Amino acid sequence: MIKKISSLSKNEDFKSILKGRKTSNKFLTIFFKNLKNKSNKNLNISFKIKKKLGLNAPQRNFIKRRLRNIMTDALKHININLNYSYLLISKRPLLEIKYKKIKETVFKEFESIK
Repeated sequence: MIKKISSLSKNEDFKSILKGRKTSNKFLTIFFKNLKNKSNKNLNISFKIKKKLGLNAPQRNFIKRRLRNIMTDALKHININLNYSYLLISKRPLLEIKYKKIKETVFKEFESIK
C-alpha cells in the first residue's frame, strides 16, 4: 500500500500540535502529537519556513520541496509512526547545508520518535 503525505489545514490542528511533544536539532524543530480526527493511513505533516529568517519566496519554496522529498523517502525507507501528526519548522542553516546531511539528520530524528 502506497502511503501519501497530507498536510494539515485547520488552525486548531496547528495549535494542538504546538502543545504536543517536540524534538529539535540544528536544522529543524519537529512538533508531533496524536490528533483524534486524523487518519493514520496517511502521513499528516506540514512544513513551516518563517519569513523572519530573511528568506524570499523562492528560497522558502526550495526548502519546502527539499523537505517534502525527504519525507517521501522517509516513508519508503524508515518506519514512521503514522499515528502522530507532524509540524516541521525550519531554521536558517537549512538553506546552506547539503541535501544528504539534512536527510540523514531528519531520518535520525524520525527514527527516535516512537
